Amino acid sequence: MDSLETKPSVKYNDLVDTVKIEEMYKVIRSNTKNRGKLHKFELFYSSNIISIFQVLKNKKYSHSKYNIFLVHEPKYRIIMSEIMSDKVVNHLFSKYVLQPGIYPHLIAQNVATRINKGTKEGIRYVKKYINKLKINNAKIYCLKCDIKKYFYSIDHELILEKIKRFATDPEIYRVLENIINSTDEKYVNKEIDKVVQKEKERISKLNILDKDKKIDELNKIPRYKKGKGLPIGNMTSQLLAIYFLNDLDHYIKEKLYCKYYIRYMDDFIIFDTNKEHLKELKIQIENKLKEFKLELNNKTHIYDLNHGFGFLGYQFLLKEKKLIIKINSDTKRRIKRKMRKLKKIKAPNYNQVKASYMGYFKVAHTKNLLKHLDL
Repeated sequence: MDSLETKPSVKYNDLVDTVKIEEMYKVIRSNTKNRGKLHKFELFYSSNIISIFQVLKNKKYSHSKYNIFLVHEPKYRIIMSEIMSDKVVNHLFSKYVLQPGIYPHLIAQNVATRINKGTKEGIRYVKKYINKLKINNAKIYCLKCDIKKYFYSIDHELILEKIKRFATDPEIYRVLENIINSTDEKYVNKEIDKVVQKEKERISKLNILDKDKKIDELNKIPRYKKGKGLPIGNMTSQLLAIYFLNDLDHYIKEKLYCKYYIRYMDDFIIFDTNKEHLKELKIQIENKLKEFKLELNNKTHIYDLNHGFGFLGYQFLLKEKKLIIKINSDTKRRIKRKMRKLKKIKAPNYNQVKASYMGYFKVAHTKNLLKHLDL
């Protein structure tokens, strides 16, 4: 298992540097759509940068309150937005501590978040593995696993133990511990209750067909338990979430000898030509996950590729040994709805959105859909 300790790429005192702090702000600025938040920070730019520097220098950093809100697409989920100073600190520790501490130990088939990874890389592996297996095999099966409430279930004590492997500077560890434990604050669940209730009241007044479905979705939004869960939306959370199951990745690849394995955050798949072997693997994985205080959810299933399976927003199907890739029905509906709306209001970013969807469609067999959407 990957348990080697590594030295942090930077000591705490090296992090406390106005050049690095400004560098992180520039990265955030280029990726932030909320111009109001940027304008507010830049009104007192120098004093805000110095303030972050002084708080870190005096070892007084503590994470502020989140602005908690709901996003609606592709389904209801909670986002915990940070104030700009917290965002800068989050990026600072992500780039100079977490990335150099985590990245060297990740397997190539862990495809979420990193540069040159993502959905495109995940699909490349799917194609590679299926094309390799179909040559000499009439049947291919896929064990598709999904972790139950993953972000809300990550145990603070366990993730902090893993962080100790590379965060050997006590002050670096303290700051990361503070960020992780920020979900334990009592206001967090109260704010989630508030935004969920507000949306329920809004939905109840609408004359729509899927009202009950939306209410049901809202009822299923988890709350944080003490000592559990990562803040939804933080950069540190993204990195820690891909790292938390790293030992599982190595176990599946090196102990269970699964050659055809891919993971995207808490969704992972294993291809095999023996269905019974996949059933055994599922039991071994479930047992291993107990060490992480996690469990698989009811979406976990073994699929026959002749009937297809869903992964990364696409449907994969083997038809007469030819791999067919389609867009999920829910995704199609969402895209059609968005494109119609943008066209109707003559949105200035219509062509930009159109171009971004083109990249998404190129992966799949979407000739008819492209015609329908005028793409």
